[in-house]
Amino acid sequence: MPLTLETPALLLDQVKMMRNIDRLEGRAKALGVTLRPHLKTAKSVEVSTRLSGGAQGAITVSTLAEAEGFHAAGHNDILYGVGIAPQKLARAKAMRATGCDLVVILDNTTQAKAVALEGVPAMIEIDSDGHRGGLRFDDPALVEVGRILHDTGTLRGVMTHAGESYTVRGDDEHARFAEIERSAAVNAADALRAAGLNCPVVSVGSTPTAHGARDLTGVTELRAGVYMFFDLVMAGIDVCTLDDLALSVLTTVIGHQTSKGWVMIDAGWMAMSRDRGTAAQDVDQGYGVVCDADGRVIPDLIVSSANQEHGIVSLRPGARGSMPDLPVGTHLRILPNHACATAAQFDRYNVLSEDGAVSDVWRRFGGW
Repeated sequence: MPLTLETPALLLDQVKMMRNIDRLEGRAKALGVTLRPHLKTAKSVEVSTRLSGGAQGAITVSTLAEAEGFHAAGHNDILYGVGIAPQKLARAKAMRATGCDLVVILDNTTQAKAVALEGVPAMIEIDSDGHRGGLRFDDPALVEVGRILHDTGTLRGVMTHAGESYTVRGDDEHARFAEIERSAAVNAADALRAAGLNCPVVSVGSTPTAHGARDLTGVTELRAGVYMFFDLVMAGIDVCTLDDLALSVLTTVIGHQTSKGWVMIDAGWMAMSRDRGTAAQDVDQGYGVVCDADGRVIPDLIVSSANQEHGIVSLRPGARGSMPDLPVGTHLRILPNHACATAAQFDRYNVLSEDGAVSDVWRRFGGW
């Protein structure tokens, strides 16, 4: 069905989104753990209300603005999944005073002392793969941090995120990283308990490991975020297929550079973002894969370059086909490298129903 939106516009295929949601909820249930979705990608109450059959359950967020927005919509069990800056604790404490069980994360004694002073519960971040922050499970500082929290009743548990799982491909490799996550988190919990400290929650997760995990013994909850929408990075490491991608950017052909094999569109990096997450993968998808207006992939056509408001569509390097005829005014849809980054360029989702028509508009959160 023809779309009449002004471009560029962010499209969300609700049927694909629900299929993705149901897929991971089924896996979590089979593995015997609670799923705590990370809503940093979605940043939308309308998306959150479609999780877990509409129940306003446990969630993860990446900003306090998200926490406040989702709490206002009825979510009362929220993990703020970014290391807490002490200056933000007053805001976190204010949220807790309104009935929100907001929990923060940390990995050092300075944070722990600040959190303990304010009485805000926290989880200790565990470094399972050297990707970012966190403490190793065998670091003596783990028990030191844990004791500061335990003695003030603010220790909730441990959490980890194997971000390096994004660098490997295939179910077996993602299962391997899932076990790295599980082992690190469970060992950390055991170390705390051996020191006489309570550790009720053991939380793991990333989208690749959540889909690859085969055994989560000792884990209490599983986290993942981009799985609701998926993107080209996830497709490139075989977590999903292109047909699972629920987000796309609607754009319009605005010109041609025929001698160069270029088609110009009105979606540049301000619409697609500058994320080039597939550049290091086996297949470089440029700034996005090009589809027709109905979402069908056009073979070997990518957004090969992007300026602020202009995108350049061309055949991928090495392609043997010819450029399709795409007159000025033609609508195209671009599948994004990184759903989080692309969605962040927009303030709303134009939601597609099963027949391809825009059936609703869902607002997104912004800010921090």
